[in-house]
Amino acid sequence: MAAAMKVLNLQKNIVCQTGKHTASVIFLHGSGDTGEGVCSWIQDLIGNGLVFPHIRMVFPTAPPRPYTPMMGQMTTVWFDRHRISPDVPDHMESVDIMCEHLNRLIEEEVSSGIPKERIILGGFSMGGAMAMQVAYRLHLSVAGVAALSAFLNNDSAVYKAVKEANSPLPELFLCQGGKDPLVMPEWVKQTHRMMDGLGVPSQFHFFPKMYHEMCVQELELLRTWILKKLPS
Repeated sequence: MAAAMKVLNLQKNIVCQTGKHTASVIFLHGSGDTGEGVCSWIQDLIGNGLVFPHIRMVFPTAPPRPYTPMMGQMTTVWFDRHRISPDVPDHMESVDIMCEHLNRLIEEEVSSGIPKERIILGGFSMGGAMAMQVAYRLHLSVAGVAALSAFLNNDSAVYKAVKEANSPLPELFLCQGGKDPLVMPEWVKQTHRMMDGLGVPSQFHFFPKMYHEMCVQELELLRTWILKKLPS
């Protein structure tokens, strides 16, 4: 992995591709984690399974901010929540601030010669929710969106943006564990039903014995999907 580099107030860790860089995956960690942490987690599960000859893997770290579900403690989260539940509104102020920062990270990839159609946005838990916010509200031309153990609030701004979209929508790759004690399976299933009903091409993979985590089978499916979306 390359040394961490400063991008605005995001720490960006890049897993170097082994050949010519012609595509990018930007993968966002869950609440309280780091880019380095989620990258190491993936490597522990499948070794170098998400290192590709032609794809640059980018793992940013969210800047610390007060987080309401943790009684206002400072932690690395992409946005604030009123509480961890789909029955509350999006915390739009914090979501929009981070959308601006991630926009610049996407534009940095574009400036390096990568067409937006060759970029996938993804993430675990809160990172997956943030990826959906950025892609479906602001970057509909990306190749796809991967959201692992992630959900959208019931009245999310994402649904409004998708309803108003006048262009093709990127495919959504959703995964969820049946024993997740933090993100209820029904929340993710509802997100899938809503997005599918609004015309978002999507696939949903359910792992009955998985908790709030990633697993080998899930990451192998993700690898296959990435290569389908971003062939060499």
